[in-house]
Amino acid sequence: MIEISHLVKKYGDHYAVKDLNVRIEEGQIYGFLGPNGAGKSTTMNMITGYLAPTAGTVKVDGFDIVKEPEKAKEHIGYLPEIPPLYSEMTVEEYLKFAAELKRIPGKERAAQIEKAIKTAQLEDVRKRLINNLSKGYKQRVGLAQAVLGDPETIILDEPTVGLDPRQMIEMRELIRSLKKDHTVILSSHILSEVSAVCDQILIISKGELVASDTPDGL
Repeated sequence: MIEISHLVKKYGDHYAVKDLNVRIEEGQIYGFLGPNGAGKSTTMNMITGYLAPTAGTVKVDGFDIVKEPEKAKEHIGYLPEIPPLYSEMTVEEYLKFAAELKRIPGKERAAQIEKAIKTAQLEDVRKRLINNLSKGYKQRVGLAQAVLGDPETIILDEPTVGLDPRQMIEMRELIRSLKKDHTVILSSHILSEVSAVCDQILIISKGELVASDTPDGL
């Protein structure tokens, strides 16, 4: 569970996020919907601890992301809009590297990597260089990195940007499959995108939450 209370991010006189209050419950897929510049990525960067808030708090399973960042981040898997990949590595090499960074115990790494490869459907490209993969497969490698270690919450920032229609459908199916074991938060500026996969939609405009409901309710 993630509790966002009175979250603010201010740059000079400009509010990127303004007094945001959200409660993310377990076992659902949440969509942050809004136009470019609405504050979606800024909010996600604060939830994951990549960006410090000006005011307010984010608690991940009870751990404050600012005061207890290491404990809080153990419960989060994050895929930024631009996946943090190393193109000179193979898929397997990169996931081994990511597992070390996440401090997954050595005796558990092989099983965790296999599970991530299976979840992201990367079995056919596991030995290939990331540089030689399509945009869709690179996105899957980023997703595999996010689910390594079985974090309770997976956060995906614009996960289908730049994908062709077929790749978008495949990514949506992968995201829906995550719901069995994880809470998922994703951002998008496309209504049909969040409507297709999300249980709850949160509409953000100019840094403020303006609506929150199910797709049918909205």
